[in-house]
Amino acid sequence: MTSSFQRAALSRRGFLRWSGGVAAAAALPAGLAACGGSSGGSGTLRLVGVADQQKALDLLTKDYTGAKFSTSFAPTDQVQTSVRTQLGAGNAPDLHVVFPGNGSAMSMAQIAQAGLLADLSGQAWTKKIPASLKPAFQKDGKTFLYSAGSSVIGAIYNTKVFDKAGVEPPKTWSEFLDVCEKLKKKGTVPIALGAQTPWVTQLITYALVPSTVYAKNPQFDSQMQAGSTSFAQSGWVQALEMYLDLQKRGYFNDNPNGTTFEQQTSMVATGKAAMAIQVSAVLPDFRKAAANAADLSMFPVPGADDAAQVRIPAGVVVGLGVSARSKNKDAAEKFVAFLGEQQNINRWAEAVACVPLVRDSSSKIDPVLEPFLPYLDGDKADPFMDQAWPNAEIQPAHFAMVQELLAGKTTIAEGLAKLDETYRKK
Repeated sequence: MTSSFQRAALSRRGFLRWSGGVAAAAALPAGLAACGGSSGGSGTLRLVGVADQQKALDLLTKDYTGAKFSTSFAPTDQVQTSVRTQLGAGNAPDLHVVFPGNGSAMSMAQIAQAGLLADLSGQAWTKKIPASLKPAFQKDGKTFLYSAGSSVIGAIYNTKVFDKAGVEPPKTWSEFLDVCEKLKKKGTVPIALGAQTPWVTQLITYALVPSTVYAKNPQFDSQMQAGSTSFAQSGWVQALEMYLDLQKRGYFNDNPNGTTFEQQTSMVATGKAAMAIQVSAVLPDFRKAAANAADLSMFPVPGADDAAQVRIPAGVVVGLGVSARSKNKDAAEKFVAFLGEQQNINRWAEAVACVPLVRDSSSKIDPVLEPFLPYLDGDKADPFMDQAWPNAEIQPAHFAMVQELLAGKTTIAEGLAKLDETYRKK
C-alpha cells in the first residue's frame, strides 16, 4: 500500500512469494492529535503506531536499551490524518507508522516523495530485502520503510461454529457459498462485516480480485498505468458482483455500514458469526476477544470455481519510518537497525501473525497461516491492490464506493467509473 511500483520492470506475479498487510483499529489515545513535536533531542523517542503494531512494539521497545520511548497507538483512519498533518507541520513523532508502497496518505512513496522520511538504505537488514518486495520498501532505489514481513487476507473463522454446522473450509467459490448457506440455515451469521470502519470495506474486494482479475490478466497493473484498461473493463466488475451477491443472499450481519471493526471481531470471537474476511495482521485482536484463542483459524477465500485459478492477496505489513525532521533521528535510526536484526524480525512477525521478511531456522510461522503457504510459495499471491495505485485518493474512493454499494446508493458501473476517474488524477 515505490511510487506506482515501476510496473514496467516488475510484474505483479513476480512481486510477491511471501505474504502481506493492512491495518487494524484501537481507541485513539487522548491528545494524540495535539501531540507536540519531536522530543527535542531529549533521548526519549516518541513513537506513534496503529493497533496491530502494538503487541510487537511493546515487546521490542521494552527490550531495547538504547533509548526511552513514549508510545501511542491510534486507529488507522485517524493516523492517516493526524500524523500526516504533523509531518507537514514539522512536529511529527520521531518514529511513526508507514504503509508499504503507494496508495494512501501515509504510504511510503507519498511521504518519501515529500522529503519527510529518513533514508534507511545504509542499514544492514535492507540488503536482505527480497528483490520482489523492494517496491514496497523503496523509492528511487532508497529504503524508507521498515517492515517485519508480509500478511495475507482470508477468512478468520470460528472452528466451533464450523464444526457445529458440519462444514469445512471451502476450496472453490461454489463451495464457499454452500458453506455460507448451511451456516445461515443453522441460524448463524455466515460473515461478519464491519463496514462502518472504512478500511474494512476493501477486504472482500481484495480477497476476490486476485482470482477474478490477476489469474486471467497478470499484466492488469501495467495496463492500468498505460491507460489500456480500466477497473470498469476488468474482473473488478465480477468481484463486486460476488461481494453484493453475498449481501443479497443474506450472508452478512444486519446493517454492515453500521457495524464497526470491533463489533465484527466480537461477533466471530464469541460465535455469533462464523467468519470475517480480514487481514491476518488482526488475528491478535480476534484472539484477544475469544474465550479460547485456539477456536479461531483462517483459510484462503476461493474467488473462483476452478480451484486451480484461485489466487490470494498478500502484501508487506504496515511498518515504521523515521521522521526526516526528527531531532532524535540518529537514535531513532539505531532503533530501526535493532528491529532489523533477524531475531527481532522473527519476534515482530510472530507477534502479528505474518511471514517474516527473511526466514532462518528460528523463524516461526503461525499455524493458522499454513493453508496460505502453498499459494505464497507457488507464486499464486498478488500484492494488496492499493499498493500499486498511483495516488492516495483511490483507496478512500474505494471505501466510499463499497459503503454506497452496500447501502444501494450507487451501482457497480457508476462506482467503478468514479474509481477510474480517481485513478487518472495527476
